[in-house]
Amino acid sequence: VSAHPRASQIGADILKKGGNAFDAAVAVHFALQVVFPEAGNIGGGGFAVIRTSEGELASLDFREKAPQSASRDMYLDGDGNVVSQKSRFGHLAAGVPGSVAGIWELHQKYGALLWKELVAPSIGLSYFGYPLTELAAKNFNDKQEAFSEANIGYTPWVVREGGWSAGDSVTQKELAATLGYIADKGRDGFYKGIVADQIVKEMQRGRGLITQEDLNSYEPVWRDPLIGQYRGKKVISMPPPSSGGVALIQLLKGAEKYNMQEFGHNSTKSVHVMTELERRVYADRATYLGDPDFVQVPVDDLICDAY
Repeated sequence: VSAHPRASQIGADILKKGGNAFDAAVAVHFALQVVFPEAGNIGGGGFAVIRTSEGELASLDFREKAPQSASRDMYLDGDGNVVSQKSRFGHLAAGVPGSVAGIWELHQKYGALLWKELVAPSIGLSYFGYPLTELAAKNFNDKQEAFSEANIGYTPWVVREGGWSAGDSVTQKELAATLGYIADKGRDGFYKGIVADQIVKEMQRGRGLITQEDLNSYEPVWRDPLIGQYRGKKVISMPPPSSGGVALIQLLKGAEKYNMQEFGHNSTKSVHVMTELERRVYADRATYLGDPDFVQVPVDDLICDAY
């Protein structure tokens, strides 16, 4: 299952070839980079929560990291006020990408098929093209102005006069070349060599902060997964720096105190209870959740029954 039918098909094909679930995840991840660029990524990061056939539980944190030269006040103006767009748009908004390193780590530890076999379908997709879904066409069209503004000096492929329609074919030969380097050299195909050189040059051009040293030093982190209980069922989720696992378990524990089934799906009462639960969870998220490498997150307190 994924956010795009072509990516899901690639994952299914990998399983039919004898690949395991980790191989399928690797292949789907790279396919989404091509067909679902709104969220699929090699320029960002992510998390993996796993349970092996032997029952081993683990989670992998390959979230983007701040460049080494990032500073506390980098998103403030001269008067100390937050410039919100600086953290959302342009070169200073980018973190050091963790995606390729994380997926490589996952494959090295648990994969069965060759790495090249898993990246190859995505190279073909980007080189020969794929048809846009209705949602993708809409998302591209909604962001035409933003893409033009962010890429001063040249026009990125996503900007198209007259806009995009469902069924339009998209080819990305530069992306195919990038994926080719990754297929040939693994994580080094992204964090070193020509791809890394291009990232660093673009950062220098746009006054960004990511350097070759940032790329060299990036490492994903294995963490103990967050485990909770809901109506007698075990819930395995992602610990901080993701807020998702804590939020999920808090929501479930809160909902457990009510007979949600009796309220009825999307009834006034069930929506009211869920809204109030979510308000409290998000208040905790804003107050307590952060990167455990830098702050103490009171996870046990936040998900305990008494709380």
